[in-house]
Amino acid sequence: QGRFVESGGGLVPPGGSLRLSCEAVGFSLDYRAVGWFRQAPGKEREAVSAVGFNRDGTYHYADSVKGRFTISRDNAKKTIYLQMDSLKEEDTAVYSCATVEAWPSEYNAKYWGEGTQVTVSS
Repeated sequence: QGRFVESGGGLVPPGGSLRLSCEAVGFSLDYRAVGWFRQAPGKEREAVSAVGFNRDGTYHYADSVKGRFTISRDNAKKTIYLQMDSLKEEDTAVYSCATVEAWPSEYNAKYWGEGTQVTVSS
């Protein structure tokens, strides 16, 4: 059974940066759009960003992260990246990824990983 493996999380101060990685293990990323999601304690999971299956494909961002986060993909490495800059305390959450069919819906999202913890705190 395939799944994503996320990495790159950690503890950073406000204004800091992190680069998250999401590697597809056991399945192909060909022709699949991928989304990053996050869930903070006591809150529902929310869509953060998504990228279409082509390197030059469509990009989506939640309003709360526009201008601060950048999603990218390396199909040869089967990996999706999320560069997070100017981090805020409200970005604290567990970040995970999945293949998606439509932004920002989780409908039929597949291959969820365990997630990686991002904590923004001074």
